[in-house]
Amino acid sequence: QVQLVESGGGLVQPGGSLRLSCAASARISRFHTMGWYRQAPGKQRELVATTATFGSTMYADSVKGRFTISRDSAKNTVDLQMNSLKPEDTAVYYCNARAGEGYWGQGTQVTVSS
Repeated sequence: QVQLVESGGGLVQPGGSLRLSCAASARISRFHTMGWYRQAPGKQRELVATTATFGSTMYADSVKGRFTISRDSAKNTVDLQMNSLKPEDTAVYYCNARAGEGYWGQGTQVTVSS
């Protein structure tokens, strides 16, 4: 059973930065896609960013130019660098990994507020 553990969430002021990290219990090279999703209160879970095995990345329009996803195969981690944070980025952020079936972490809370 694959486990994904997120870390790095917290409270930050608008305009600030946070770096989320997702640690996998398996080699991330086995997952063709890894990514970050988020779910705000009362809203559906939405895609934030994904990274594929050969390095291609995809971002939601709302985070383009502000967020960067990266994967480190040596550490089996996938990080999400979030800059210029806005109150509307407030959500629980989930790590996802796909290799046929999909796996989810338990989530980490990100709150952007002054």
